[in-house]
Formats: sequence, structure tokens, C-alpha cells
Amino acid sequence: MNPTYDIAAYYWPAYHDEPRWRQFMPKGEGEWQIIRASKPKFDGHLQPRVPTWGYGDESDPAVMEQKIEAAADHGVNVFIFDWYWYENQPFLEEALNSGFLGAKNNDQIRFYVMWANHDAPTSWDIEKSHEYETIWPGAVDRETFDIATDRLIERYFGHPSYYTIDGKPLFSIYELGTLVEGLGGMEATRDALDSLRVRVCEAGFPGLHIQAMLWGNIPKSVSMVPGDDTPTQDKTISALGIDSLTNYQWVHYVPDTKGDYKEWGEEAIGSWKTWAEEFSVPFFPHVAVGWDTNPRFKAFMENTITGATPEKFKEFLAAAMDCVDAGKLTPPLITVNSWNEWSEGSYLEPDTTHGMGYLEAVRDAIAERTSQGSRSQESGIE
Repeated sequence: MNPTYDIAAYYWPAYHDEPRWRQFMPKGEGEWQIIRASKPKFDGHLQPRVPTWGYGDESDPAVMEQKIEAAADHGVNVFIFDWYWYENQPFLEEALNSGFLGAKNNDQIRFYVMWANHDAPTSWDIEKSHEYETIWPGAVDRETFDIATDRLIERYFGHPSYYTIDGKPLFSIYELGTLVEGLGGMEATRDALDSLRVRVCEAGFPGLHIQAMLWGNIPKSVSMVPGDDTPTQDKTISALGIDSLTNYQWVHYVPDTKGDYKEWGEEAIGSWKTWAEEFSVPFFPHVAVGWDTNPRFKAFMENTITGATPEKFKEFLAAAMDCVDAGKLTPPLITVNSWNEWSEGSYLEPDTTHGMGYLEAVRDAIAERTSQGSRSQESGIE
């Protein structure tokens, strides 16, 4: 059998007009405003990053159709939409609601939702970016949790393109610690998640697959709850009933980002084997494209990765495929940061520096692996 992979790219829905977004970027084009204005801060600094496709409004179905077509043509077959809930209402939702769901070709790839339940930071406001304060808290109480997740069930889980595992919609959670804090502890969080599973079943699904982001720099407990002396990370995952793990960005557990992309990536993927052995639930490998948050800040942000290329990214993607194959992971899911994190220097979308290079790297990595599978089949190797 030829190998296949689910290449799932995180989608940052920051490039459309959203009323509350205008207090940070008043021109009504979201973060395109800061991407356009970014300047290089050292010799050889790759800024501004210029999108080949222009500064399109992602809530326009025609704009999203171009993205979907390019993704599907190059082997990116899943978008993971960052989804927000602040001040008792959704935030930055129209890229998904109007753009993706309105696209005529949204059956070409699948999607699922990651609740980006972190605090809204002042880094979204370039005038206050170095204050490191919270604009809106990400933690929610039980009533708000139920309202927010009911919206997911009603609007997204039943869509024909929604990504499932064993028929169960996949729901991803960015910060377990923030969730636990808002809901009032581990037991209350398990109760809320169990209730969510019941509501999903009542809506006609066979269950719910809950995925959590693994932040590898947490020494005792992935819950990130102060004072939590859980002896192993896996015990926390089991206590909450989490079904699988992945990462959102390498910077979350390899924070020393003042260096070369290849060295950074090699350190990051070194954790995969440990995590695969440590946890009783599947760990799906993750690959980051880069890291450079300077567009969001007036002063130079030293934690910047340099030297990233499509060729080096392709090597790490091939390593992720090895991880999937070695673990016989089902589904063969690999997450990528990201489709379009332009303000963090981590994106697959084409730019005027590398063109379609990163998407071609995905396509070629899959093609080479498929070719290897075909040769193995022909020689009788299993």
C-alpha cells in the first residue's frame, strides 16, 4: 500500500475585517496592516514578507478558494482553524464561516477547530506590544464553556468536510491549563469534557476525539496548573480523558530561538520518541516552518529563527512521516505551523522570497515517500 498522510496546517484567521480587531489594526484588513509595514531590524532580516497572492480578504470565498486549491494540489489536506471566544462571543470567525464554508471547493480538503483559549495579548496591538498585558482573558466558566462548545457542535461538527477520527469529530484545545483554571480544577474540567462528549453523541455522532497541545517545557504536569504535583504528564492527560496530543509550535518547548532553523528543528524533533513512549495516547508529530514575530513589535525581538528554507523544512516533514510510520499512527496525522502565520514568520503560503517552495516541499516529500512505498511493494518488502 502506498503511504498517505494527513498534513494538517494551522490556519490563523487574522486577515479580514472584524469590528473588535479594528482597535488594534484600524485599516480594516487585520494583520495585513502590520505585515505591510514591517521593516528589517538586522542585516539579512527577511522583512517585510510579501505574499505572492497579495493581501486578500480571507472572508471572501473566492480568496479562500485559491488557498484551498493550492493546499489540495500540494498535499495539505486539512486546515486547523484557530478559533477564539472572548467576552462571551466568538472572535475572528468569519475566515471560517464566510470564507471556508462559503468556498465552492471546500470539499477538496477537511478542517477542524482548535480552541485557541489563550489570553488575548497586547502583542496584537503594536503600540502596546511590549507591555505584555492581557486584553481579554481566555479562561471561561462552565456556563460559557457549554455555550461555546454548543456552537461548535451546531455549526461545524456536522459539516461534510469536518475532520473525524473513527467517525468522531476532532476538537483541539490550545491551553489545558487555562481551561482547568477557568472551569475550577481537574475534576470540574473532566466533568465539563464528559458533558461535552454526551452532547456530541446526542447530536448524532459516535463520540468526540479531544486533542490537546503539548507544551514540552512543563516539568511536572501538562495541566500548567500552579501547585499541581501530578507525578507524570500522562496522569494529567488520562485524568482529563484526552484522546491525543500534538504541538502548535516548536517555540513552545524549544524557547531558545536565537539561532539557526536546522539546529532548532533538530532539538525539537528529539522529543518525539520520548513523548511517544511517555504518553498512553497517540502523539502526532508537528513541524514548524519558522519563527519571527518582529512584525508585531516596534523594537527588535531577539528570539528570531534564521536560515529556514523549503529544503530544510522538507527534511523535518520527512522525519515526521518516519515518526508516523514507526508508530503506525492512525490516522497518519502530521500538524504544521502553519498555513498563514505571517506575523510569526511561519507559513506555507507563497511569498516573493520562496515562491511556492514550502508547498512544493510538502508535495515532493509525499511523492518521494509514495515512491518508496511503491518500490517496497514491488520488491515484496512489507
